[in-house]
Amino acid sequence: MSIKQLTVFVENKPGTLVTITDTLAANNVNIRALSLAETQDFGVLRMIVNDLEVASRTLSEQGFLIKTTEVIGVKIGDDPGKLTAALQVLKDAGINMEYLYAFMARTPRHAYVVIRVEDNDQAEAALEGAGFHLITEEDINKL
Repeated sequence: MSIKQLTVFVENKPGTLVTITDTLAANNVNIRALSLAETQDFGVLRMIVNDLEVASRTLSEQGFLIKTTEVIGVKIGDDPGKLTAALQVLKDAGINMEYLYAFMARTPRHAYVVIRVEDNDQAEAALEGAGFHLITEEDINKL
């Protein structure tokens, strides 16, 4: 049930991010979620998009280094403590989280959290067992 995340390695110079977003827009790719972490020389742009194949192909053609990663998406209530509850489930199951980022959904009172862990199947089972709803590629495409 994991979802695919596009990771783009970005040179840290003016206009690089605009090139990426412009390329995606010109090819009708919609960014559903993103996270950008930077260092002095480069950044790591992580995105959930509506058309992974087109995004990967067009950005590769522009010379960007692309990687696809399986991540899990969790729908959580938009209330204090709901993220903590999801993270506690992973902690209790002994699952180490590598990173996460969140985005708001169009549905009221919910947010989606994208989580990268070592073992997606184990994390999905733990979260579903605790009553959390996992999101799918189909759910992403409906946003």
